[in-house]
Amino acid sequence: MIGFAIADLRMPICECRFRAELMNKEELKARTKRFALRVMALVEALPKTASGRAIGNQLVRSGTGVGANYRACCRGRSRAEFIAKIGIVEEEADESAFWMELIIEGSLLPPAKLEPLLQEANEIVAIMAASRISAARVKQSAIANRKLEIS
Repeated sequence: MIGFAIADLRMPICECRFRAELMNKEELKARTKRFALRVMALVEALPKTASGRAIGNQLVRSGTGVGANYRACCRGRSRAEFIAKIGIVEEEADESAFWMELIIEGSLLPPAKLEPLLQEANEIVAIMAASRISAARVKQSAIANRKLEIS
């Protein structure tokens, strides 16, 4: 049994949610793991219909992929690898949001049960996008500085 009940889908989001720059990688690892656990609980609550199973399978893959890929991102061996992997995390979180939107619009579960988790998915997308953009800027800056040193 998963350690989260359907009511836990509405648990409060980390107090740092609008101050992502203050979150370190361990806090983000924990946040993405909590997200995966909440997604798993949500999937268990879906109706056992063809659409419920199909969407649930997709959602559990993307939702758990957020945390797994973030951990891989933290182990990146280079800035380029970090940028690529954080892009995958961003895509997985966005895909999770898509499946949750389908659950709401397809009336598979009441919107009130999904809205906090959907908000969390969108916040994770924003955090990862900002991190990817920032890392890419730093990379471009480093390349520009090397070119100046060479000339």
